[in-house]
Amino acid sequence: MPVTIDAALCTLQEEQARLKMRLQELQQQRSKLRASPKNKALFPVPEVPLVFRGHTRQGRSVSRSLVSNMKICCPLPGGSALVTFDDPKVAEQVLQQLEHKIDMEEFRLRVQVQPLRLPTVTTIQVCSKPASHSVLVSGFPAGLKLTEEELLDKLEIFFGKARNGGGDVETRELLQGNVMLGFAEEEVAQHLCRIGQFSVPLGRQQVPLRVSPYVSGEIRKAEIRFQSASHSVLVLNIPDVLDAQELHDVLEIHFQKPTRGGGEVAALAVVPPGQRGLAVFTSESA
Repeated sequence: MPVTIDAALCTLQEEQARLKMRLQELQQQRSKLRASPKNKALFPVPEVPLVFRGHTRQGRSVSRSLVSNMKICCPLPGGSALVTFDDPKVAEQVLQQLEHKIDMEEFRLRVQVQPLRLPTVTTIQVCSKPASHSVLVSGFPAGLKLTEEELLDKLEIFFGKARNGGGDVETRELLQGNVMLGFAEEEVAQHLCRIGQFSVPLGRQQVPLRVSPYVSGEIRKAEIRFQSASHSVLVLNIPDVLDAQELHDVLEIHFQKPTRGGGEVAALAVVPPGQRGLAVFTSESA
């Protein structure tokens, strides 16, 4: 049966409408891709055993744990102590008895012990994208006898001059042996990257340096889990009856006694009642 002109026209109109809808979908996807940060990547963070080495920070404004690279600062409340043993098995033995009685000449201290769990980052998601106004300056030789401030000043002066292809420098930062320079105008950064190689006077020598695009990274997502501080126990509810040094000595003697399940104490920190502190945990290899 021959196809009529009206039927063919209707089919073409339907196909045209379908193609328009598909085109709109593709345009929306392209807009989303352009607006979103590029180069998302997941980086697993290796598990690192953390230990307390006796370093604390004092302060009343501490309200939460601070997580950083291979270092965790754990808040300690007033009237507490953090005891770290050489052997993690000793910590396990101490925790089998949740209340400890410490006999003094005139009174008895009753304190509670509990395990300590630290928040650790297991995976981070980093989004990176070119920073259009910034460049990365690299190629600095070893043994350059300049302070950080002197180096940044000299680079700002050199790359701030129009005759060197530069312009107004708004930001500058030393980054692991390289330097990031941020310019007021995007065109200046792009022009310097096109040139690429520069001979810059640093001290008494001309140093060949490379200028390349600067890519900024931002952590968008981090997965956190809690890790036991296997060598340590937290002592709580310590009454305000001794000064900090006396209490330190009393606790150290008590938790070193094998009859109390204790052993060799590697570090001990005391936070008196009414104060707050941070216990700094670092990796075992630090």
